[in-house]
Amino acid sequence: MTVRRVMGAETEYGVLAPGAPHANATVLSTQVVTTYAALVRRRLGARHAAAGWDYHGESPLRDARGFTLPRAQADPSQLTDVAPVLTAEEIAAEALHDAGLYAESLDWRQVVMNTVLPNGARLYVDHSHPEYSSPEVTTPRDAVLWDAAGDRVAADTVRAVAAAEPTTGLPAVSLYKNNTDNKSVSYGAHENYLVPRSVPFAALAAALLPFFASRQVVCGAGRVGLGDRGQRPGFQIAQRADFFEREVGLETTVHRPMVNTRDEPHADAHRHRRLHVIIGDANLSHTAGLLKFGTTSLVLGLVEAGAAPELALADPVAALQAISHDPGLSATVALRDGRQLTGVQLQRLYLDAARAHEHAGGAPDAATREVLELWEEVLDALERDPLSLADRLDWVAKYALLRGYRERDGLAWDDPRMTLIDLQYHDVRPEKGLYHRLVAAGRMRTLFGADEVAHAVDAPPEDTRAWFRGRLVTRFPDDVLAANWDSVSLSLPGVRRGARIAMPEPLALTRDDVAPLLDAAPDAEHLVRALAAARPGLVHTGSLG
Repeated sequence: MTVRRVMGAETEYGVLAPGAPHANATVLSTQVVTTYAALVRRRLGARHAAAGWDYHGESPLRDARGFTLPRAQADPSQLTDVAPVLTAEEIAAEALHDAGLYAESLDWRQVVMNTVLPNGARLYVDHSHPEYSSPEVTTPRDAVLWDAAGDRVAADTVRAVAAAEPTTGLPAVSLYKNNTDNKSVSYGAHENYLVPRSVPFAALAAALLPFFASRQVVCGAGRVGLGDRGQRPGFQIAQRADFFEREVGLETTVHRPMVNTRDEPHADAHRHRRLHVIIGDANLSHTAGLLKFGTTSLVLGLVEAGAAPELALADPVAALQAISHDPGLSATVALRDGRQLTGVQLQRLYLDAARAHEHAGGAPDAATREVLELWEEVLDALERDPLSLADRLDWVAKYALLRGYRERDGLAWDDPRMTLIDLQYHDVRPEKGLYHRLVAAGRMRTLFGADEVAHAVDAPPEDTRAWFRGRLVTRFPDDVLAANWDSVSLSLPGVRRGARIAMPEPLALTRDDVAPLLDAAPDAEHLVRALAAARPGLVHTGSLG
């Protein structure tokens, strides 16, 4: 029983330009990615634009239920296996037309919409949002750390865009780690977990539906307003609960399902399945993030061991929303066996199952014990006094802040100022975001200091293939042509198509695995030669002479 598995996060940031409220969001997102790519290029001393993204092998329409959705039937938002269609010229025209801006000094030939970062992460324009996809890690703590590194990337970019405004003529932007604009639009905070291909997907879905419906009590981000447009006054536990419409499905932006069926492993498909979780909120709280990744990994372990609790909700989507709409945590939801349970009670059943299975195969490791103990401590506190967790959980911290404003200023839940306070909680800038101000005031516990997060901005995890990907970008930035999760392509002198290095195993090409080869190589060509000799099956290239 362990929380250890390959996992990672994807965060789409809310973006707006306060000085140009009608600016095109895709243009602003491109501005964000291009700006940070330029920062990295200067930091590495690279001559060329950032490495691109290789879409080879992506399969967003393959369904875990055993079929592939015809391309003609797919929503355009599902076609994530092709590069964005907006050209540099179109972006410039959009910027000039929509925002009334004049950016003659901006070199649009250097526009970047997709790049790989030195820490092994991906930064790109996902529809109308900048998205940071963290590198692969193996523990919940590391998942939180490298997710927080994305927040630091976002904050650094906001500052850089503002500093460049006099030169570029493009507006300063604000980025928010939240999940809705309260105008019917929701954007994602996704998680990914590697599970064995041998585990039946139906078993995963059955165990996860009650778990996902109730998980928000420990990792919801809190939201002012009920309904997809926030049209009804009130406060709820989760940002995204009102945007889900079905139990299981392939979509991610329309008809959102609680359990996503995309079968795109980014690894050896015969051995691995990547569970793509789209139902979570974007967490700033380290504790909430640790519980989100840790408890989900434990539940997956229970499914793999055939030890998951046998629970079935009468209506999972309705249960998800009923639990979210009740910050008092007293609402009960119906199970098919006739029981009525609260969200906390549902979580307790999963904790009890994990505790019962705790010593299967030996005593749990320290990372697993930490999650089990924290899970129990938080559930106990939620039953006793939820507000006692205002220094640990996002939704409780936000709820406590908003209650304070309501009591002090007599504000109703539908007062526009309440929505502004809600939004300001998620501002990525430490000097502006209310979450960050709580941390600075000692009112929010953290797992990592600012120095640790800053280190993770450029340093990849050492125990997954992300180390190799990130170190290549750092060592040979001008030779990395493109990369994706399971391959990287390098340019080589005299070899027309360069070399493509396959990375089908997420736990291979780690620091311990290939650091001597990489450290000894004076250039990319020597590295490819050494790797071809040591791992001939991974290197695909023309003749090396």
